[in-house]
Amino acid sequence: MTLAPPAHDRGITTLTLDSPANRNALSARLVGELTEALAGCAADDTVRAVVLTHTGNTFCAGADLTAPPEPVAFVALMRAVVALPKPVVTRVTGHVRAGGLGLLGACDISVAGPESSFALTESRLGLAPAVISLPLLPRLDPRAATRYYLTGERFDAVEAARTGVVTIAAEDVDKALVPVLDGLRRASPQGLKASKELVTATVLQSFDSHAEDLIARSAALFASDEAREGMTAFLERRDPAWVL
Repeated sequence: MTLAPPAHDRGITTLTLDSPANRNALSARLVGELTEALAGCAADDTVRAVVLTHTGNTFCAGADLTAPPEPVAFVALMRAVVALPKPVVTRVTGHVRAGGLGLLGACDISVAGPESSFALTESRLGLAPAVISLPLLPRLDPRAATRYYLTGERFDAVEAARTGVVTIAAEDVDKALVPVLDGLRRASPQGLKASKELVTATVLQSFDSHAEDLIARSAALFASDEAREGMTAFLERRDPAWVL
């Protein structure tokens, strides 16, 4: 399993990414398991909200380059998070890279701790943050998006909160989550569903308008010579040929 068995506490279901050996990278298997688990949460009337968290020091390292998911499947997962009629809250106490930011951006509320770090590293691999732009760009500060899309620089939780990548940067993540989860438990299921529909409408429009184009663009980039060199260099822990 790459996803731990769900945990339930007073209406909150916790889903834990549990593949620390590959830093919770988005493999085809993990994407499938998470999609299935979210569908189960959607159908379960006892689930008021979902918390998505992780084991190890990495929330998600992006695509698993050794067993990547189909772009269509990953887009479907992100859209499922956005369209879920229940809030999805992320608890991040580790690193988030590339496609992991797409998963994070699809969630409704996110709390990140001081150990967390973030980077959109695609440009360094000969790629681009194509499909993850669907949930990210509607939420991100435009100047910050330009900087971090182009440079691949790493940034911390405070910067992530300032730019819209996460909701809250907190010294104590679990303490910061207490009022958030209390608020969700006090809200009615109908009220949560209707309210989430309002705040996610623009993000869903992004999926419906641009997903097909960005999936094709992503596939073309992955098949390119530069991307092949970038991914090979990454796996071999060396600089790619274009580094000056």
